[in-house]
Amino acid sequence: MIAADKRTIWLAAGVRTPFVGVDGPFAARDSLSLSVPVVQAMAARVAGSIDFAIWGAVIVNLAYANLAREVWLESKLDPHVPTFTTIMQCSTSMVGVFEAAGIIERTKAALALVGGVESMSRVQIGLGQNLSDWLRRMFQARRAAQRIGLLRKLRPSDIRLFVPEVKNRVTGRSMGEHTEDMAKTWNIDRFEQDALALQSHQTAIAAQDRGFFVDLIVPLDGISRDHFPRRDTSMEKLAKLKPVFDRTSGKGTITAGSSSPLTDGAAAIWVATEGGLARLPGGVPRVRLVDFEKAAVDVFNEGLLMAPVSAIPRLLARNNLTFNDIALWEIHEAFSAQVLCHIKGLEDRDFVRDKAGVEHTFGSFPRDRMNPNGGSVALGHPFAATGARILSQAVKELAAKPKGARAIVSICADGGLGTVALLEN
Repeated sequence: MIAADKRTIWLAAGVRTPFVGVDGPFAARDSLSLSVPVVQAMAARVAGSIDFAIWGAVIVNLAYANLAREVWLESKLDPHVPTFTTIMQCSTSMVGVFEAAGIIERTKAALALVGGVESMSRVQIGLGQNLSDWLRRMFQARRAAQRIGLLRKLRPSDIRLFVPEVKNRVTGRSMGEHTEDMAKTWNIDRFEQDALALQSHQTAIAAQDRGFFVDLIVPLDGISRDHFPRRDTSMEKLAKLKPVFDRTSGKGTITAGSSSPLTDGAAAIWVATEGGLARLPGGVPRVRLVDFEKAAVDVFNEGLLMAPVSAIPRLLARNNLTFNDIALWEIHEAFSAQVLCHIKGLEDRDFVRDKAGVEHTFGSFPRDRMNPNGGSVALGHPFAATGARILSQAVKELAAKPKGARAIVSICADGGLGTVALLEN
C-alpha cells in the first residue's frame, strides 16, 4: 500500500560543482571523479537513508555501462541502495527527476538522489566498428594462418576512429547549425540574441555577488564559483564576434557569445515525499513538483530544439494556467536564439494550436520573469548536469516567493526532445 504522503512529490535543492570550461581546471577529472564529490556532499546532508539514486551522462564511457552504480560505489555509500543510469541528452537529469517521481509515487521509497555529469575534457575516442570487429577476430585467432588471413582482409578504409561530436546523428548537423535554421524561420536577429546573452551574464554576475549560488555549489579543486559569467562583456563586445555556425551565407547570427559554452561539471537534486524531506536539513529549499510534460518534434522539419513549445502549452492548459500565473520561468539557454524562438512560438496562436493541440489562451510571455539568476549561456552547460542545475536554481528562487507561487522549468534536448516541469511553493 502507498502511504498518504506519497501523493505529494517535492523537489529539494541539491548541490553541484562549479561549472568550468572544457580543458580547464577540471581537465584531469572524468565523469566519475567529477560526480563523486557531489554525491558525497549530498549524502552527507541526509539523516537516514537514501532510497535510490538516478544519475546520467550524455557522453558515455566504455569503461562503465551503469555510470550511476559506479559513482555510488566510488562514493563509498551503502551498496544496498539501487542505482541506475538514464540518458535524455540535455534533459537527462530532468527526466531523471520525472522517473524518480514515478517510482516514489508507486513504491515505499521516500527520498531519491538524482543528477548528472559531463566531462567534456575527457571524451573517450573509440575505434570504428569495422576496426573493432577486426581486432576482436584477430585476438580470437589461434593460428598464424588465421591472423595472416585477417591481415589481408583489413582495408585502409576500416582504420578509423570514432570521435564523439556535438552533432545530431540522423541529420549530421550540429545543434548550432539547426538553431541557425530556427533563427531564420522565426526572424530572430543578431541584436536580440546578443541582448539576451548580455542579460544572462549580468543576472548571473548579480546572483554571484549576492551569494545566491553559495549553498548550491560544492567547491572543488580550490574553485568555488562558475567561471563563465563575464563581468566585462557588453553589447559592443558581443557585436564584434563572428558567426560560428553559418559562416558562408552572410546571414549567420549565432556567435560564441550567444551560445552555451562547452562545460565540465556535475549537479544533483533531491526528489522526496514529506517523509523524505524530514531526512534533509530544515533549511534546504523545497517546492512541490505539481506536474510535468514531455514532447518531441520532427528533427528534419520542425526545428531541432523546439519541442518545449509544444510541451509548455499542454502543461499550462492541463492545469488551467496562463503565462501570468507563472511567477518564475527557467528556460534552458542552449542558445539565445533558441530561447527567443521558444518565446515567439509560445506567443503564436496558430503555432500553439497546430503543434501543441490546444487553444492559445495564455497571453503575452512575461520576459521579465525569466532566468533571474542567469542561464546556460552565462553559467555553462554540462549536458546531463543542466537539468539538476536549473531545477535546483528554480527551487531556491521559487521557495523564497510567497506561498502558492509557481514556476515553469523548460529544457530542450538534441533529438527533437523537450521536458517541462511545473513547480509550486
